[in-house]
Amino acid sequence: MYPWQHERRFNAYPQYFKQTFGQRVQKVSIDAGFDCPNRDGTVAYGGCTFCDNEAFNPSYCRPEVSVREQIGVGMRFHRKRYHDPGRYLAYFQAYSNTHAPLAQLKRIYEEALAVPGVIGLVIGTRPDCLDLEKLDYFRQLAETKYVVLEIGIESCYDATLKRINRGHSYAQAVDAIHLAAARGIHVGTHLIFGLPGESQDMLLAQAQMLSRLPLNTIKFHQLQLIRGTAMVTDYERHPEDFHFYQLQAYLELMCRFIERLDPRIVIERFFAEAPPELDVTPIRWNLRNDQLLQQFERLLERENTWQGRLCAFR
Repeated sequence: MYPWQHERRFNAYPQYFKQTFGQRVQKVSIDAGFDCPNRDGTVAYGGCTFCDNEAFNPSYCRPEVSVREQIGVGMRFHRKRYHDPGRYLAYFQAYSNTHAPLAQLKRIYEEALAVPGVIGLVIGTRPDCLDLEKLDYFRQLAETKYVVLEIGIESCYDATLKRINRGHSYAQAVDAIHLAAARGIHVGTHLIFGLPGESQDMLLAQAQMLSRLPLNTIKFHQLQLIRGTAMVTDYERHPEDFHFYQLQAYLELMCRFIERLDPRIVIERFFAEAPPELDVTPIRWNLRNDQLLQQFERLLERENTWQGRLCAFR
């Protein structure tokens, strides 16, 4: 039995931090002005077809504001909301946050780590933005700080990755994850449920594929159509390739997925939220994430199942 099983039926992010640090740790989002290689022409143009950073970036995250100032605003917000968590992770969230020369990265990250109360970094990036020199730098940081590289996968299928204009293969993601983990760096990833052309069996098969990887954390989210993105155009042209889940069907699919997922992988979230004015998804659940999570946990209890119950260990 894993320690988290005394409290919940999946390896939950808040409990993981309490076990690791003895208290709540809060992420503070930062937009440091990075771009992406599949937006600026390094790999491609246009970016991922589903992407619009305005759909998830907090309003205070503006690249013209210094990293220190953004962290300060974020801390003040979370102190009011959570009665001062005390410890924070600087979360470089917008776009690809290792897509710059190493000297520039060092200046930005070390500005964040110099803020009192910041105990580490969470860095959202892509597998093609992590060379060995950068990984060795993160290894050095990880010797004294908590460092996570969030390496986006989104799908384990190359045909899907090509269609959504990711600009990298699944094999590249696997290589980057192994290289980072071998250096003692915590690794997280994302997976989207409902990408065009993927069947339910394909989605479930990814649980075993991901369980073979040295991942520490994972985020799941249902596909959402965001106004103005290329994916909206793809949907309008090929609606037969898309499947948007009713809530109960999604909860049941997620239940079946985590049964097959390595119980050592910490789950950060199961659902995505987008501003209502930007969300043009045909099926919308109109519930907050905490309400969705309550329903999911009740389903796990009714089914008497849990994360890893059917997992074939790596």
